[in-house]
Amino acid sequence: MSLENEFAEYLKKPLSNASASEIYEAMVDLVKARSAALPKIRSNKKVYYISAEFLVGKQLGKNLINLGIYDEMNRLLSANGIRMEDIEKEEKEPSLGNGGLGRLAACFLDSIATLDLEGDGVGLNYHFGLFKQQFRDRKQYEVPDEWLSGKNMLRDTGVHFEVSLAGKTYESRMYDLDVIGYHGNRNTLHLFDLDTVDESIVHDGIAFDKTDIAKNLTLFLYPDDSDKNGQLLRIYQQYFMVANAAQLILKEEKEKGHDIRHLDRYVAIQINDTHPSLIIPELMRLLINEGITLKHAADIVSNVCAYTNHTILAEALEKWPLSYLMQVVPQLIPIIEGLDYAAYCAFNGNPDLAIIDDQNRVHMAKMDMHFSHSINGVAALHTEILKHQELKPFYNVYASKFNNKTNGITFRRFLMHSNPELSDYIDHLIGEGWKSDANHLEELLRYYNDENVLDHLVEIKYHNKQRAARLIKEREGIEVDPNSIFDVQIKRMHEYKRQQMNALWVIYKYLMIKRGQKPMTPITVIFGGKAAPAYTMAKNIIHLILCLQELINNDPDVAPWLKVVMLTNYNVHKAEAVVPACDISEQISLASKEASGTGNMKFMLNGAVTLGTADGANVEIRNLVGMDNIYIFGKTSDEVIGLYNSHGYHSADFYYRSASIHEIVDFLTGPELSAIGDVNMLGELRENLINKDWFMTLLDIESYCAVKETALYDYENRAWWKRKSLVNTAKAGFFSSDRTIREYNWDIWNLK
Repeated sequence: MSLENEFAEYLKKPLSNASASEIYEAMVDLVKARSAALPKIRSNKKVYYISAEFLVGKQLGKNLINLGIYDEMNRLLSANGIRMEDIEKEEKEPSLGNGGLGRLAACFLDSIATLDLEGDGVGLNYHFGLFKQQFRDRKQYEVPDEWLSGKNMLRDTGVHFEVSLAGKTYESRMYDLDVIGYHGNRNTLHLFDLDTVDESIVHDGIAFDKTDIAKNLTLFLYPDDSDKNGQLLRIYQQYFMVANAAQLILKEEKEKGHDIRHLDRYVAIQINDTHPSLIIPELMRLLINEGITLKHAADIVSNVCAYTNHTILAEALEKWPLSYLMQVVPQLIPIIEGLDYAAYCAFNGNPDLAIIDDQNRVHMAKMDMHFSHSINGVAALHTEILKHQELKPFYNVYASKFNNKTNGITFRRFLMHSNPELSDYIDHLIGEGWKSDANHLEELLRYYNDENVLDHLVEIKYHNKQRAARLIKEREGIEVDPNSIFDVQIKRMHEYKRQQMNALWVIYKYLMIKRGQKPMTPITVIFGGKAAPAYTMAKNIIHLILCLQELINNDPDVAPWLKVVMLTNYNVHKAEAVVPACDISEQISLASKEASGTGNMKFMLNGAVTLGTADGANVEIRNLVGMDNIYIFGKTSDEVIGLYNSHGYHSADFYYRSASIHEIVDFLTGPELSAIGDVNMLGELRENLINKDWFMTLLDIESYCAVKETALYDYENRAWWKRKSLVNTAKAGFFSSDRTIREYNWDIWNLK
């Protein structure tokens, strides 16, 4: 049956008479049917990728591409005067993740399926995700993100497991999301939920009773843990996730007829950061219940589990009071204490290696490192810092476990789907081999001196800028010039990512323009990202950006030359519009603090030039493209680590020593912004920069301003900039998540 006839059966009316929502729902039914007909991938061994986040983005377009019917469906719609992008607008983006951790997990599932490896994701079915971001009075407010209303790609499996939480038994329900390989077969993302969750208990934004577990367990991703009840809820969520995962794993293995005493022959578990760490004692508990000894269970689990570390930030390396775990998961306490005792005996009571510390806190990462067979970082620099700084005591005893797996992204979404014009032109230039092996992108370098090709790439970039400008006008009500330089920083709001430094540069540029020093080409500075509800300083930074947006965009002397845009409720869909339009990719975290980054890879792939510190995967980007095609500024990671160790950084010294720093920092509480913003929020931000500045904004601000001005000046040499852009796309192949997953499989999972 032709696609047209098959689709007509789902639509049940002529396309010309159907609404966008009717077409969308029929397409969802078609995709679900097509994906269900695909065989499940089978290997000698199966990996379970357990993660608190899966930032999967909208599914319709991606699935049409991977099924190989996107172009045909697009032609069918176009023949009837319908735009695919209007249909895709009907889809609500699944709110199952927040930042790079979740986006990476989604890319990895895509690549596991594309490489025809058997591997499923396991997570939670959050009803409201992190939250939906709104701006009022130039401040962030949080409301529920009701993505589950309306038709979506989830399937109710009817599968249930019983989970014991604080002595009560809860019955889970498993929902599945098909993960389709590119022109291949399928795996699954399993998302667990409770039927008793009650969305109506949420009030006053995202407030709810944190103690009513039956009603709140899967309401939100990362519920506020600034109080005890919030921390307990995090533990409830994490155990609920891994208890279901462990039962699912053993159920599937028994159905395959495998002997669970040899589980490590058939199963690999990847622990994505510390949130799923309780899988270790929980899986041991279930194996012990099957008659396996504690020692044998520990050996099995160690051979099955592998741990990915995503951060060196102390607050992100979870540690829970033993008393809290005793309250929520008393069944795990004997096992956790036994694991701690085993580590104590093995290493002569070394406190650096203890799972339970002298304050009776259980360190999740330490348990992961003792009782897994692999410990990996996510960029070359990050892994070296783990080995020689942050996790050095463990590297000293487990050197053979440590390895690096530099992150990657799926090019199917971030080039083929989000930038189809560029994708098609690359096909025209070098063929389609890059879609299966991204290293073929290097073949673009043969066009380095081809002015016709370079000019066409610039034309594609301009079309993407027009598309982004339309979205910004529609969603934010701000007119931006597609002929301007698009300078973009879109990522989770955090002081270490240093959106505050970019905002200080905006002030610096504003003052320059007011003094008559206008840029040669207008500049549009685009921000996007959410601040955690209890993260006051990140909210203050958002407030500053929104105040600058109002001040600058309404100043007739400045607005023609500089615009500021803060995207509301930044998500994958908005990234797909903005990333292809970017000229300068802001990757300005404090060196040593960003484990990897994946936004830097998406921008690079789409021809943006990186402006950043020598941090995370920026280092590998620099090594690939060369210093002529990237802009690096600021102190090195070694220098930053040295300043932390010696307590040698005092931001006030920089503030009082430099007239330019003094001026832009004082602008925060000057008359222009005070007339617009909350003086307490702006004042708090200023005082933090002068007297604390834990992530060393003032250390690098002058270097940042100087190098950014160099980048803006170089942009005016269009011939040179076009070549920089081409080199970045051509060298991006290394950052395919297909490459990353091949390395995970070769070195850790051993699936065939």
